[in-house]
Amino acid sequence: MALAKDVPAADPYRALMAQSIDMHTHIMPPAWEDFAQRYAAEDWPHAIVHDACSATIMLGERHFRDVDDRTFVPARRIADMDRLGIGRQMLSPIPVMFCYWGDADRTAELARAHNAFIGEAVAAFPDRFFGAGTVPMQSTPHAIHEIERLARDGFRAIEIGTNFNGRDIDDPAIVEILEAAASRGLAVFVHPATPAMGEDRMRAYYLPFMVAYPAETSLAIARLIFGGVLDRIPTLRIGFAHGGGSFPSLLGRLDHGFAVRKETRVNISRPPSSYADRLFFDSLTHDAAALVGITQRFGSNRIMLGSDYPFDMGVDDPRAQLTGLPLDAEAIADIDHRTALTFLNL
Repeated sequence: MALAKDVPAADPYRALMAQSIDMHTHIMPPAWEDFAQRYAAEDWPHAIVHDACSATIMLGERHFRDVDDRTFVPARRIADMDRLGIGRQMLSPIPVMFCYWGDADRTAELARAHNAFIGEAVAAFPDRFFGAGTVPMQSTPHAIHEIERLARDGFRAIEIGTNFNGRDIDDPAIVEILEAAASRGLAVFVHPATPAMGEDRMRAYYLPFMVAYPAETSLAIARLIFGGVLDRIPTLRIGFAHGGGSFPSLLGRLDHGFAVRKETRVNISRPPSSYADRLFFDSLTHDAAALVGITQRFGSNRIMLGSDYPFDMGVDDPRAQLTGLPLDAEAIADIDHRTALTFLNL
C-alpha cells in the first residue's frame, strides 16, 4: 500500500506503516432486523439509520450510542487507515451485540448476521482486514456450531466477553467453547461488555467504561489462570483488551496469594506469573508508562497494537502510542505488527 503522504520522511516508524496491524477495532452492519420489535419488550440491539453517514444503536427503545460511517462502511475506515499508516485491522463486533442474556437461538441468529457482514468486508478487502466473529456463549452447542462455521469461512479469531450470563471463563461449559476455538485454529480476543461487579455503584460518571471494564478483564484473567484453563488447553491463543485491564498491577498480589492461600492451588501448581507468557494484551492503556510497563513485564512479543476504533474511549491514532517510547526497534516492530501475526497464527 502507499505510504501516508502526511508522515514526514524522518519518522522512525515510516518503514513499518505498510505492516501495522490494529487488533482492537469494532464494526457493525448498517442495518439488521429489529429483534426487539419481533420479540416484544426485550433489549435487543438494532440500528436506526439516519443517512449514509450516521446511525443510532438502540437497545429496544433505549438509546445506546450514536455512530457514524466509520462504524459500518469498510471503505470509510480504510481511508483512515491509509491516513494513519495502518496496514490492517482486525474487525470485531461491538460488544453490546454479544447478547449472552438472550435466547440462544436468537443470539445465534444475530451473531450470524454480524459475522456475515464482517466476512463480506474481509472478502472485499482481504489485504486490509482480518475477521473476529461473535458466538452465543450462553449455549455451548450454539457457540461451537458458529465457531465451526467461522473457521470454514476463514475467520482468524472470535471475540468474547468477560462473563457469560452468570458464568465465568473457567466454567466447564465455557472451557469447552474455548477448546473448540483452539482446536479449529481460532484465537480468542476478550473484551468486556456488561460488567457484573459493582453495577449498582457505577451508574454515575461513565464509571463502567473506566473502572468496571478493567476490573472485569482482571477477574477474567485471574479465573482463567486459577481455574487451570491454560493447562487444560495448551494451544489456546487468548488476548485481552485495554492492556489487560487491572491485571498487570495485580499480578504480584496474585502470586503472593498463591504462596500463602491453599484455595488458590486447587487447579494449578505453579504461580500465576508463570502463565504470563501464555497471554496477549493490546496496547490501549492510555498511559505511556503503563504500556512500557506491560511490555517490560510480559515481553513485546505479547503486546499488540489496539485502538478501539472508532469509539471515544479509544485513541485516534494507534501508532502514536508507540512514539517516543523507550523501547528498541525490535520491540516496536513486535507491538506494531509481529505479535499480531503470532496471535492470529499467520
